[in-house]
Amino acid sequence: MNSAIPLSLVFLGLMVFLAHLFAAFYRKRRVPDVLMLMIIGLVIGPILGMANPEDLGAFGPVFTTITLVVILFVGGTNLSVSTLEASWKSTTTLTLTAFVASVIVLGTMSIIFLGFSINSAIMIGAILGGTSSAMVIPMVQQMKYLGEESKTALALESALTDVLSIMLVLACVQVFLEGEINLALTLGSVLSSFTFAALMGIGGALIWSRLIRFIRRIKDSIFTTPAFVFIIYGVAELLGFNGAIAALSFGITMANIETFKSFVFRKIMGGYGSKFNDTEMIFLREIAFLLKTFFFVYIGMSILFEDVKALLVGLIFTAVIYIVRLFVAKFASPKTANLYDKTVISMMTPKGLAAAVLATIPQMAGVPEGPMIKNIAYAVVFFSIVLTSILIIVYGDNSRNPKGFYKVFFSTKMKPEAQQENEQI
Repeated sequence: MNSAIPLSLVFLGLMVFLAHLFAAFYRKRRVPDVLMLMIIGLVIGPILGMANPEDLGAFGPVFTTITLVVILFVGGTNLSVSTLEASWKSTTTLTLTAFVASVIVLGTMSIIFLGFSINSAIMIGAILGGTSSAMVIPMVQQMKYLGEESKTALALESALTDVLSIMLVLACVQVFLEGEINLALTLGSVLSSFTFAALMGIGGALIWSRLIRFIRRIKDSIFTTPAFVFIIYGVAELLGFNGAIAALSFGITMANIETFKSFVFRKIMGGYGSKFNDTEMIFLREIAFLLKTFFFVYIGMSILFEDVKALLVGLIFTAVIYIVRLFVAKFASPKTANLYDKTVISMMTPKGLAAAVLATIPQMAGVPEGPMIKNIAYAVVFFSIVLTSILIIVYGDNSRNPKGFYKVFFSTKMKPEAQQENEQI
């Protein structure tokens, strides 16, 4: 028997145990589990050469997509309508401010120091303008002292910036290939992609909330919910909409299905919808946990260390991104954000799968700076995850009262007066 097969099974089994150990270690010592998982990927991939992403073949992109879909969907089940209503303005402000600042600052640096064209400079700014849903959502959910509005803003930002990044990068590629762009058409495409994807997710959830009662009567049917989410995502993508937004909307709607109580809804759907029960939620969270485990090992395996110049530029870009993020957190955080919230928001700008995937598009399109864009983006993905992890270790959820630099920079009280008074009572 081929020894590679039993060794692979041993590795998979060990990773499941290690993932739970790392998660417990994170709760105890605040060392993010995603950092340790990525280090494992680095060791078995670029360092020792025991495995690489190509070994997974066509399953690699499928696996990463499945991971993002499940994490966004499960993340959506933790968002309430009341919190969304209270935070949509702050979410929009945070998302647009952070994204535009990234495009302007990184784009300008690329033009001045790397000699990029304006179009290529905008590409790299857009690629690195988002945050990683796979890292941000699980981490903020474990931060018990982080305000609900700040949690929601960070989670939604990680999903919305993917849309902005994808559309702007594709628009720049269109400019390169055709020499022009229709601004109105591009803007309309962004809005329609977002709107119709959200409607598909909401509609799918309304249907599933009625079907799930009957599905539960079927033996061993608990995996049908993720299967239905995959269908929603796939159909949205095939129709040219954003599948990630559809999956997120599906999760949010299922978590808040009790708000749909109108007479029209009951007539159309034949009654009230059903939320997920405790067993289903435990199962969904465990699936998301396992997928996250192997996703970050995969990311670690995918990091390239061949281009020294790209590594240095990536390190500098990462530092600049976090400096810019400090000002974004100071001036564009939710109004309810206290010192701790702003501190966490300033840390939460790791890059992930979306940046890694988008980084390959300019090179495939024949953009002259394409190889450099890809290598720089891979470096930033690595360094940003490492830096976010280090910052969380030092200033993370183990301390509700960050001191030193953050306290001086944000120059605000730890908590609003009203909140302090309530706690005293």
